[in-house]
Amino acid sequence: MGKRDKLDGDRLGFIPPQMPTLVEQPPQDQGWVHEAKLDGYRTQIIIDKGGVRLYSKNGRDWTTKYWPIALAVDLPCRAAILDGEVIVSGERGAPDSPALEAAIWNEPSRLVFVAFDILHLDGRNLGPLPLLQRKHALRQLVEPGVGKIQYGEHFEGDALAIFRVIEKTGRGGVISKRADSPYRSGPSKTWLETRYSRRADIESPGL
Repeated sequence: MGKRDKLDGDRLGFIPPQMPTLVEQPPQDQGWVHEAKLDGYRTQIIIDKGGVRLYSKNGRDWTTKYWPIALAVDLPCRAAILDGEVIVSGERGAPDSPALEAAIWNEPSRLVFVAFDILHLDGRNLGPLPLLQRKHALRQLVEPGVGKIQYGEHFEGDALAIFRVIEKTGRGGVISKRADSPYRSGPSKTWLETRYSRRADIESPGL
């Protein structure tokens, strides 16, 4: 991660996110874990001496738009960078994509941040660590359950079976990740996205 994780005094800088490659089917070989595609807005939470800030996937400061989440951040750490998505939970517990944009402007109290990776913790760059080690560190920081800040679960096992189960929950697809892979910004072949349909992502290029 190097310069992208550089401190400005005691301030942490935004790290461009790792982005999955779109594929037709989830990988079938060993060494992958799978997460439900959330269909939210990719977001990075930075916690440091300067407070809590939330950024869009292109590095825009959206703290004021996500103010209920920023106020809810109360984690047992001095500094951290969390990677995840902002969603609005639907009636069945699945993310509600059509309601997300409206909630940002009209009902921000409905917004939830689901954390699925951690890149920095209390002065340590976690990016070079294998994914499952980062997930373990994240789970120690963000307790599973309900609330404004939630832990994004992952699944191991038969990729197609997991794909079919997640499809029934109303999620948009599956993100498969190499369990031993480090975090690297930009397009990635160690993160693969399989969708149930070819609909466009809800985020516009300008976010």
